[in-house]
Parts: sequence; structure tokens; C-alpha cells
Amino acid sequence: MKSGMTVTILGSGTCVPSLKRSSCSVLLQIDRAKLLFDSGPGTMRRLLESGITIFDLNYIFYSHFHPDHTAELVPLLFATKYPESHRRKTVLTIVAGRGFEDFFSGLKTVYGQWIEPASGLLETMELANNSVDSHQFQDFMVESAPVEHNEESIAYRITGPGGYSVVYSGDTEYSENLITLAKKADLLICESALPDDKGVKGHLTPSLAGEIATRAEVAKLVLTHFYPACDQVDIEQECRKTYSGTLVLGEDLMRLEVNH
Repeated sequence: MKSGMTVTILGSGTCVPSLKRSSCSVLLQIDRAKLLFDSGPGTMRRLLESGITIFDLNYIFYSHFHPDHTAELVPLLFATKYPESHRRKTVLTIVAGRGFEDFFSGLKTVYGQWIEPASGLLETMELANNSVDSHQFQDFMVESAPVEHNEESIAYRITGPGGYSVVYSGDTEYSENLITLAKKADLLICESALPDDKGVKGHLTPSLAGEIATRAEVAKLVLTHFYPACDQVDIEQECRKTYSGTLVLGEDLMRLEVNH
């Protein structure tokens, strides 16, 4: 029997404050490994509500460096050091596109030792942001591809030991790279920031996300990263213009099993 994966949508919203939706964040659990994708405002609280602490995290993957995707990196690292009785004791690995080292260096210039875990407890890795890239970790394979948002923006495909695959789009507009990366994935977690009639550069609408999922032949599509305007229209109906497969509209704390 193939080993599955568990996805929790921690934050399905955007930078706009909302009682219903926290900013962007997704938790992926593969056996004992816990992977966090982005850490917008509200992430640590949503983790606790999911039964996970920041000390349980093994990896953080950043799609890009906008505040609604990275804002809780600083408080997360600060909280791993204090109080002393609750300091992190296992390695945390942060993965992101080219430019992360400069971004993180800027944060350390401001916050210094307050966000620097003890020696050996933090590792960072940059993946290419101008071509596909990949890396084999102990429990899973990660593949990445540049997408259409910021210079550093990348999407991720995670394949677990059971052969199941989950793709996280991050922020993007229509992207041929994302279609290729998501080909026949078991689950595509895709941004759908605004309704079809309010689309903007750098983001997807429901029908565009649906077209990507259809062309990629994914088994299941989860839409997320909703601005408030999305809660005023029928997002499912808009997506159904271009996608007829299994569709889920993301909600905070929604849990999905990827096992068949």
C-alpha cells in the first residue's frame, strides 16, 4: 500500500484582514516530516489550531517574499529561541527561490540575534528562479519551476515515498511552467485571487486556474488565496467553465488526505 500525505490549508486568504481567512499558508505532512508552505499573518495560530507547534516543523518552503506569504518568518524564528526552556532542538530547513539569502540577510540586519537559532539548527537552500530545479530530501522529492509573479517566484511539486504528488502554485498568473510542473499531480493547490471579471496581472482567476488544472490533468484541484471579492461570487461556477474534475474551495483549517 502506498504511503499517503495530509494537506491542511492553514490560510486561504490574502493581505486583506479577515476573520474568516488567514493569509497564505499550507501544511503538508509526509509520514513524520512536516512541511510548511509560506507563512503569512496568522500561520502560527492556525498551526496550533491544527495540533502542530512551530517546533514540529521540519521545512518551510517560500513561493516568494511578499509580506502576506512571509510575515510570520520573523516571529516564528524569534519564538524558537525564547523562552530558553522551549528552544528549537532540531534542524529547520528553509527553501526558497534565488534571492532568499539576500532577503534573510536584510531581516537579520534589522533583528540580529533575535531571529538566529543556535548554531546548526537553521539551514537554508535556494532553488533556481529562472529554470526548473529539484532536490531529493530524505522523505520526499521537491521539484520547482519559475512562475509569473515576482522575480523570485517559484511553484513546488512534492512527491512522497508512496509516489503521490502535491503541487503548490504560490502566486502566479497563467503559467505554462505551472502546467508542466503539475502534470498528472494528485493534488494542485492553486491560487485564485480574484473573480473572473476582476482579474489583475500577477494573479489567477477561477477559470484560469481551472484551465491550468485541465491542461495539467490533475486528479484534484484546490483553489485558495481568495481576496474578499471571491466570497461575493460563485467561485465554483466560474472554475467549472474550464475544469470538470474534482474541485475543492479552500477554507482555513481544511484537511485533505492524498492517498488514492
